[in-house]
Amino acid sequence: MKLKQAWQRWWAARHPFSDTHLMGRRNIYILPSRPGLAFCATLGLLLLASINDQLSLGYLLTFLLTGAGLASMHATDANLRGLSLDLKPPSAVFAGDDVQLELRLHNGGAARFGIGVHVQGGPSKEIAWTDVPALGHALLNLRFSSASVVPCGKLALPSLQIVTRFPLGLFRSWSIWRPAAEVWVYPQPEAPAPPFPAQANQAQAEQATASSLQRGQDFEGVRGYRRGDSMRQVLWKKAALSMAIGGSQLWVRETHAPVAQTLWLDWRDTAGLTTSARASRLCAWLLAAEALQAPYGLRLPSGEWPPDLGPEHATECLQQLTLQVSKP
Repeated sequence: MKLKQAWQRWWAARHPFSDTHLMGRRNIYILPSRPGLAFCATLGLLLLASINDQLSLGYLLTFLLTGAGLASMHATDANLRGLSLDLKPPSAVFAGDDVQLELRLHNGGAARFGIGVHVQGGPSKEIAWTDVPALGHALLNLRFSSASVVPCGKLALPSLQIVTRFPLGLFRSWSIWRPAAEVWVYPQPEAPAPPFPAQANQAQAEQATASSLQRGQDFEGVRGYRRGDSMRQVLWKKAALSMAIGGSQLWVRETHAPVAQTLWLDWRDTAGLTTSARASRLCAWLLAAEALQAPYGLRLPSGEWPPDLGPEHATECLQQLTLQVSKP
């Protein structure tokens, strides 16, 4: 147990959580690749054959190839050393969708080739590759499925691995990066979105809608300009005619439209479903109300958020819904 704790402390000290990553001697590792192992085996056979048959040219070829392999090893290690990366905070996703990470690579030295980044432990086919010019920068987009993280919640990003096999592919050099950023994984909305729940005060809302008016698109009449009116409603032809005869009055269109009904999205309206299904239905209702620009409020066992609209309100409601679902 003490040995395991000591190993974990050593590992954490070498790979701290950070949204920036500078690669140097302490966090770069290198081993022969499969072709490299075959190359080493070939060198061993050449050396044995040269010793057995006393072939001077065999010795020469063996040592030349060995020197080339050692030079390749140093070039592979140098391809990562001194390279730095930073991470843009990831955007929220819905459960099961891909998380997209935007990485920026910064190079203060010679050009780097064949730099790959992937989720540690993920399949090799998901490696994203790029080159970084000398004294320049490169942008790399890495995608991975949120299903590989957990269903939903505010989650830490998985460890990333930066790899290279440049120039000959005989060696594989890598470094491990543990980002500190977190990503919101919202519940997957139910599809297709079901009808909105019946509102308890629907009759009163319809009566108020019939008697209340607000500005909209239906033409009602003409009135004098008041401070705060939109310039799009000004009747410019009528204003020009008024000014031509010495007047200064501006006229605007008077329009009206029914007041939009306020929706309450209540956790209790999804009774009878599993927790994940309740979250999916509320998520679908929330997104549909935002798309229709119908003010909506959210009621959960953990609290209540009054009706509103806009990206900030939607984000707040989605985050609170996610926290409700992710509670143990």
